[in-house]
Amino acid sequence: MTLNAILVEDEANSREILGNYIHKYCPDVNLVGMAASIKEGLELIKNNDLDLVFLDVEMPFGNAFDLLDQVPDRSFETVFVTAYDHYAKDALNHHAAYYLTKPINIDELVKAVDYVQEVKTKENRLQEKVLNTNAKSIQGKLTLPQQDGFQVLNVEEILYCKADDNYTEIYLETKKILVSKTLKYFEDALVEFHFARIHKSYLVNVTEVVKYKKGKGGSVVLSNGKELLVSASKKKDLLSYFD
Repeated sequence: MTLNAILVEDEANSREILGNYIHKYCPDVNLVGMAASIKEGLELIKNNDLDLVFLDVEMPFGNAFDLLDQVPDRSFETVFVTAYDHYAKDALNHHAAYYLTKPINIDELVKAVDYVQEVKTKENRLQEKVLNTNAKSIQGKLTLPQQDGFQVLNVEEILYCKADDNYTEIYLETKKILVSKTLKYFEDALVEFHFARIHKSYLVNVTEVVKYKKGKGGSVVLSNGKELLVSASKKKDLLSYFD
């Protein structure tokens, strides 16, 4: 896979050398930009979907760790580059994928890129596997796709799901989660569990229904006191759970 990367290095000569090495010896790296300061580096991180950041440790007005502290929810891997080996412990504490010392050894650079590529490939495979609708729920768990990966929920924790255009709001006892998938996606994913589509906008966990109110379609009251309308066309399907 191709890795989108940036290089943050304040010394122009070092920046040029490492940039040339990356272009020449790391064909799977797409170097989308180079920065000479923490401020420039943060701007590149903000405006690009990155897999890898080559980061010089010592820079004017701060260091690499100051930069990373400003990106708490990062999904990219980091390769630290420095002339000093005493930063190794700090690099590990900041979850560095690799640690390169200057002058750059080409073999070590290639190893660093290969390592990050392997990690990213495995992450992508795992994400594709668990987010595949055909996989549905595994051992009573449901995976929710998110921008930086996925979240795993116990199916029994879900009270109901509500459609919101091409998004779905998933309601738990104490919080709501917004997911960029349609309600139909979750209807298919939860087909093997006790979830009923009671309305074009609602999918409910039938085990959480504590009361049914009669009417044209009627309504259900859930264990948390929430009342939801039942459409006339869905009434029969819902009631079949209570035969």
